[in-house]
Amino acid sequence: MKRGRREHPGFRVLARGAARGAGLVCQAAPAHVAAYVAVTLVGAVTPVALAWLTKDVLDGIAHGSAAGLPGLAAAIAVVTTLAAAATHAAEYLRAEVDRRVSLRAKDELFTAVCGFTGLARFESPAFLDRLRMAQQGASNPGRLIDTAMSAARSLITVAGFVGSLLLISPVFTALLLLSAIPALLIELRLSRQRVDMMWRIGPVERKEMFYARLMSTTDAAKEIRLFDLGAFLRVRMLAEVRAAYAARRGMDRRESAVQAGLAGAAAIVAGVGLVWAILAAAQGRLSVGDVSMFVAAIAGVQAALSTVVSAGAMAHEQLLIFQHHVTIIGSGPGLPVPADPAALPALRRGIELRDVWFRYSDEHPWVLRGVDLFIPYGRTVALVGRNGAGKSTLIKLLCRFYDPTRGAILWDGVDIRDVPPEALRARIGAVFQDFVSYELTARDNIAVGDLTAAEDQERLRLAAEEAGVNEALAALPYGYETLLSRDFAPEQDEEADGVLLSGGQWQRVALARAFLRRESDLMILDEPSAGLDAEAEYEVHNRLTRLRAGRTSVVISHRLGATRDADTIVVLSGGAVTEQGTHAELRALDGTYAALFTRQASGYVDDLAARR
Repeated sequence: MKRGRREHPGFRVLARGAARGAGLVCQAAPAHVAAYVAVTLVGAVTPVALAWLTKDVLDGIAHGSAAGLPGLAAAIAVVTTLAAAATHAAEYLRAEVDRRVSLRAKDELFTAVCGFTGLARFESPAFLDRLRMAQQGASNPGRLIDTAMSAARSLITVAGFVGSLLLISPVFTALLLLSAIPALLIELRLSRQRVDMMWRIGPVERKEMFYARLMSTTDAAKEIRLFDLGAFLRVRMLAEVRAAYAARRGMDRRESAVQAGLAGAAAIVAGVGLVWAILAAAQGRLSVGDVSMFVAAIAGVQAALSTVVSAGAMAHEQLLIFQHHVTIIGSGPGLPVPADPAALPALRRGIELRDVWFRYSDEHPWVLRGVDLFIPYGRTVALVGRNGAGKSTLIKLLCRFYDPTRGAILWDGVDIRDVPPEALRARIGAVFQDFVSYELTARDNIAVGDLTAAEDQERLRLAAEEAGVNEALAALPYGYETLLSRDFAPEQDEEADGVLLSGGQWQRVALARAFLRRESDLMILDEPSAGLDAEAEYEVHNRLTRLRAGRTSVVISHRLGATRDADTIVVLSGGAVTEQGTHAELRALDGTYAALFTRQASGYVDDLAARR
């Protein structure tokens, strides 16, 4: 855990964050916040009222005046009841405000996250740590209003008691108030150190969650048991836990030591004041009621000041955490937004990659190097090459998950950087190699390909039929409403287990999503038959051939038999186009493609010869 300290935002930045947080709270729960403020005021004045009432009772007893005591006793009962009611009401209101604000904050945060048009941020460990802290801040945004109300209540209490103390001893009142200043400065420093610590252990805690997830889900269950990795992963997880706990323990020890010192200093100040009050009473300068008021005021002011200091430090810490939330929602879409967006025409000529260079950052090597490529309208272009040649990166650029570092991609002559990303992606259908197996129903797992079809059962069924998975889904316990998950129980029977599909069936579900967008201008098929057996691959290949007929498509496959019918086959090597042509032309060229095809074909030929 070698992560360094971060620079903290300045006062103006925190002030803007506080204003945004306050606005968020007031928008999410205006009525509840108003009620919370009201009960806070009641809770703030009752201690002062009780102290004055107690003083009057004691003075009445000392002077032998019993006439007003019943009324004072009734007043004390009323104030005590109000204080108890305000306390319980405040607890409910605080929880409800926190729930409502948390809901709004999470909505705001993930609206911003889903609005990131590119992928770069999701591949940045620093961003993932910031997102984790932003989620933490979004889970408890109500603490900002809670600490503000706590500080306000305590300040009102302090003001009430200070007025009483000033009548008894102005000098001691000033001493008591001044003693809170160093405590506040020390607590603010501790809050910054705690946030620093949380930032430093962010990667550690994410690793801990990673190991825990591996050991507790089906994703890695087979390999963990086959390779006996349980102890290995558990030890790794516990090492991360210990590292995080060590950092937290060190911080807790510093806080305990500092707070013990502050408590000792407060006790000394209170002790000095008490000795002075007792001596003054012995000399006849203070009454019994005055001493009672003095003692209550000291205790009340110190407790209230301690609360103010703690609330201030907590608010500072929460603002530092909430600043991650503010940073994310204000960070923009990630890719440049055209000032004057161009309309994206229906594809009629084709897509041109013009001298495209790309690397993920200045520190990374070039992935694509001067790629010039034309994808004609209504034709199929296949990308082949060894792993790392740049095929999947080129697909990411076509979808505008990234922009080229140099060069341009033109859609019928329009630079796709001049088009809103959502408008471009609405024209594209795709099956990605790393498609997602959503823990949703079978219906939803297909509908995510085009949400406009979510309620159109016939359209979903047709897409599944074309992908060759309709019969398998219809045969599930609840048909298309079956939950495809083992982590969650189906809604139809909370005691039952979910259902998992085979790898080949999931591949077909992913194809069904693409078939929902069969009318798209561009179809991208990245290893569309990777999880299928030979017979299923042949069947899917024929279906895809029919699907692609007359449509513009880009196919990536390491199985060259699936690409031989493409109109153009493009060979990528080292991020550059080294060969392109039809299957026959490239075989005749006797270059990289011919060597790869011959090597694959010989495996099938040798196998057939061996069987004979």
